[in-house]
Amino acid sequence: MSHTPLSRYIRPLCLACLVIFSVCNAEAAMPDGDLIGIAQNYTVQKGDSVSAVARHFDIGVVELLAANPAVTSAKLVVGQQLSIPQSHILPAAPHAGVVINLAELRLFYYGPDGNVTTFPISIGKEGWLTPTGTTEIVLKRKNPTWTPPASIRAEDPKLPAIVPAGPNNPLGQYALSLGWAGYAIHGTNAPSSIGKPSSHGCMRMYPEDIAVLFNLVGVGTPVTIVDTPVKFGWVGDSLYMEVTPTQAQARDVVRYRAPAPIDTGGMEATLLRMELQGVRIDWVAAKAALLVHDGIPVIVGTWSGAVKAF
Repeated sequence: MSHTPLSRYIRPLCLACLVIFSVCNAEAAMPDGDLIGIAQNYTVQKGDSVSAVARHFDIGVVELLAANPAVTSAKLVVGQQLSIPQSHILPAAPHAGVVINLAELRLFYYGPDGNVTTFPISIGKEGWLTPTGTTEIVLKRKNPTWTPPASIRAEDPKLPAIVPAGPNNPLGQYALSLGWAGYAIHGTNAPSSIGKPSSHGCMRMYPEDIAVLFNLVGVGTPVTIVDTPVKFGWVGDSLYMEVTPTQAQARDVVRYRAPAPIDTGGMEATLLRMELQGVRIDWVAAKAALLVHDGIPVIVGTWSGAVKAF
């Protein structure tokens, strides 16, 4: 792996290098059971920052910070070892079209060939939450203009009635309008915001990622949005669990604060039901995953029965 400082990838003259690298990271892949991707490590170099490393590896800021709780500021320590969480359990949702899991700030696209491509996203901040449910892509726009709604102009009266296409447009170069009025998946002119709860409800993507997704989807592509901080998946007879911060915890993570604890009783009850149905649960691993919520899939059980019923 190259050890060139990643800060160079956010400079305009090197943007082409970043696009090439990120597209490679976002290549479609066939899942291994319910799992996609391979985690890796990176050694921090001089000039690296949290947002530069996240963008280089096509992950979100909260994802990177959750996987590396020792990181306490945007300025990284040279020589520090970082876990790069690029392995994910597929969300419990229809494996068709676009599936978004708000809790992990991530979008999954299921291609017609069975391959899956995944991208980090930003979602609605506090007071502007992104809805869950099912909808579809109803309009594709390249170099879109933006008409700020009255609610956003009330927040910032200096906004013009219409923001033309260009480098100052918050929608970036591509926008995919959803069947819900006012909501879209789009690019951004603030890539350091990706992977955080930072939007007014829409889902933002890195400029290089939305360019890929724009060409993959068409009008009518289904979109399913869930909010699942705890996911389970099978690879052979091994049960994996992935725990990410909740939306509320993500707001603490991005401020470099210890996130408030969550009630894990519901998930422990789910694991107990699985145990009663023939899964040998590793309770030490499962409770550790629920405690650290680092977004890294771990094996928490093995199948010992004849037919999986979940």
